[in-house]
Amino acid sequence: MADLTVARALTDALDIALADPAVVLLGEDVGATGGVFRVSDGLREAHGPDRVIDTPVAESGIVGAAFGMAVAGMRPIAEIQFMGFSYPALDQVINHVGRVRNRSRHRFTAPLVIRIPYGAGIGAAEHHSESAEAIYTHIPGLKVVVPSTPHDAKGLLLAAVADDDPVIFLEPIRLYRAVRAEVPEGPFTVPIGAARLVVGGEDVTVVAYGAMVREAEAAAAELAASGTSVEVIDLRSLVPWDVEAVVESVRRTGRAVIVHEAPRTTGFGAEIVATIQEHALYSLRAPIERVTGWDTVVPLRRAEHHYVPTRAAIAAAVVRAMEG
Repeated sequence: MADLTVARALTDALDIALADPAVVLLGEDVGATGGVFRVSDGLREAHGPDRVIDTPVAESGIVGAAFGMAVAGMRPIAEIQFMGFSYPALDQVINHVGRVRNRSRHRFTAPLVIRIPYGAGIGAAEHHSESAEAIYTHIPGLKVVVPSTPHDAKGLLLAAVADDDPVIFLEPIRLYRAVRAEVPEGPFTVPIGAARLVVGGEDVTVVAYGAMVREAEAAAAELAASGTSVEVIDLRSLVPWDVEAVVESVRRTGRAVIVHEAPRTTGFGAEIVATIQEHALYSLRAPIERVTGWDTVVPLRRAEHHYVPTRAAIAAAVVRAMEG
């Protein structure tokens, strides 16, 4: 076991993946600089500039090149520096990456990973801090993964590289160096589509992913002191997501709070709410609560703390659910 941050766990996973000659890493500054968050630091020296490739500032070109490599039999890992920079590549993602298996009647697929740092919390604002995961979950043909721990960051990234279909791999920016944990050395995978039980509880189910898992866990600890037993589930994957784990929990607790930092309207939380009501409506003892970001652009640094959901906001939602 090694004591790693999320960033270092991702570096370890990339290093292991690059041992396969079919794998290449490409993106802006991933080579000489080691990535904007230094996640690929040292990999160009270890694997060479033809395997860790610095590209022009052209997100559509990065994803388009990776798509061509994938169709040709390689397993590329494309890095986009920030979520807000990924939009120029949506043409490639929607019209080509997500559709190739269907378009070719399963003769071709695109085993590529698109890594995207996302989310607020570091004062970067606007394009550098957005949470637009719902866009990618709405594109057929893609898998969408969001780790929240060093262990899952490594295991899910290696699972994504091994997957025969395209995976959008979202990396919560504020977690890169915020937590450390023991991570197994060497290769291992975490199944895509399986949620993680963070904290067991009996009164309320809180469903979160990415950076919001830590806030939910902290809120659960505070509420436990006052006698409220909160179950926290980390989705880990948004497409596919673990419907069975969430529905089973809500049927048992009778209450649910959904947390994400993306804007509220048509956020992924709405899909979770709808699914719970389809499968566990008669188990609900109170309306489902949502704790989310605002329907605005991520504000500048001084106002960012008003935008991002906090443990206090999650705890307040749990109290409302208990009183409902």
